[in-house]
Amino acid sequence: MIRLDSISKQHGHQLLFIEASMALQKGEKVGLVGPNGAGKSTIFRMIAGTEQPDDGRVLVDAGMTIGYFSQDVGEMAGQSAVAAVMDGAGNVSALASEMATLEAAMADPEQADNTEALVSRYGEVQGRFAELDGYGLDSRAREVLAGLSFSEERMDGDVGLLSGGWKMRVALARILLMQPDGMLLDEPSNHLDLESLIWLEDFLKRYEGALLMTSHDREFMNRIVNKIVEIDGGELTTYSGNYDFYEQQRALSEKQRQAQFDRQQAMLAKEIAFIERFKARASHAAQVQSRVKKLDKIEKVEPPKRRQSVQFEFRKPPRSGDAVVTFENVHKAYGSHKIYDGLDFHLGRKERWCILGVNGAGKSTLLKLVAGALEPNLGTAPDKGTVKLGANVKLGYFAQHSMDLLDGDETVFESLDSSFPQAGQGPLRTLAGCFGFSGDDVEKPCRVLSGGEKARLVMAKMLFDPPNFLVLDEPTNHLDMATKEMLVAALAEFEGTMLFVSHDRHFLAKLSNRVLELTPEGTHQYGGGYTEYVARTGHEAPGLHPGGG
Repeated sequence: MIRLDSISKQHGHQLLFIEASMALQKGEKVGLVGPNGAGKSTIFRMIAGTEQPDDGRVLVDAGMTIGYFSQDVGEMAGQSAVAAVMDGAGNVSALASEMATLEAAMADPEQADNTEALVSRYGEVQGRFAELDGYGLDSRAREVLAGLSFSEERMDGDVGLLSGGWKMRVALARILLMQPDGMLLDEPSNHLDLESLIWLEDFLKRYEGALLMTSHDREFMNRIVNKIVEIDGGELTTYSGNYDFYEQQRALSEKQRQAQFDRQQAMLAKEIAFIERFKARASHAAQVQSRVKKLDKIEKVEPPKRRQSVQFEFRKPPRSGDAVVTFENVHKAYGSHKIYDGLDFHLGRKERWCILGVNGAGKSTLLKLVAGALEPNLGTAPDKGTVKLGANVKLGYFAQHSMDLLDGDETVFESLDSSFPQAGQGPLRTLAGCFGFSGDDVEKPCRVLSGGEKARLVMAKMLFDPPNFLVLDEPTNHLDMATKEMLVAALAEFEGTMLFVSHDRHFLAKLSNRVLELTPEGTHQYGGGYTEYVARTGHEAPGLHPGGG
């Protein structure tokens, strides 16, 4: 169906692929993995035909339709979200447009002489439009948008007024409505809330075409893909199974490769020692010569390519009092939209609360109220009631806007150094390395950093001099799989208190020991973490009914 046949590709001085091959058949759901910059997006562009390999061939079956979702959504304005989604429906959309043109022409007195031809063409176009279920297009577009958490009001509003994250959802909805033969989805799980993510997961499980996708969401990838293609050192290697199975297989083959390498090294050392020892003796000349020839012919085993993984270790935070934050009779509304109506909530030392709730339920507002209790300019204040921080609470607050506060002219290292002038070069370089800034990366100016790099830098600054109370709003949004794993491992060892919002189920399950659920009927508190919450309620998110998760 889709085949990459011995492709080679170079970007500037960087060799991305060297005679690499892979195939994608109908019904296969494939996860594409590899470190940042390895060439995942290049593969998508080559299959979509917007980029060519330097060598080799990209073969796509004739007549096959391909839908490509990338993070670069382009300009959208002047139409409703529903209209923008329907525009992406390929043939159906073109037919609807032609029908509208023909209807206008048939009503135009100046076109009276062409009436017969216009009516005939209209009959053909209308027949094809009905065949493709064109009349159901509007309701299908709305169904997809609703799945991605759009309200009716937002569906019918100007798409140009939406934030970047909502425009991404519109671009994704276009591809899903199109139902192409092959879907290329580059990070579709970014910018989605938990309910949308679970809906998308279900949609893609039922999709019958060929799917190739990247995602930094481990759980999402695990539930959808049945094959993994890994980009590593210019090669494409295919593994059967989901992401967890791929990791096990990769670790196993790395272990086998290391053992093979060690055996060969021991054998080579033995042979070289013999040659060195007897090379000057005429009596052993034939044996020495024979061993030299043997060594020349041996195919050297390469050691396994090890992924660099640096672990971050928390310094011990100062101890806070037992009561960390207390909400008493808190009311909060935005205009006529009531968020809290008398919220009482107590958070104790070492508790790790995750907050769940549909869009607009007040998850981020809760975090802002906590931040506002310490620094009013950072957060927000209740309309009525109190939010009190306990004794000796040292707060670390990570929100999406934290990334906008970086000084664009400073380099990564200068940014760390200006925050911790007493720390010294060594510890700060180690810190930078833990958060993925190695070698020359520390010299990058902050203004050129990607969203993920900015998030890593802000996180590094927050965790170096550790607070005893972490308040995190979607901390994993821009992070790759390796950084997420490092962060989860580090936070699992954190000795303080946590309050966080996340749509990453792996993160939720590993780090929470309490759940605060925000619903229109009020708040519900659950002892035990996210995994226990799912077991008790029968759903993975508040907006889903039992059995729907």
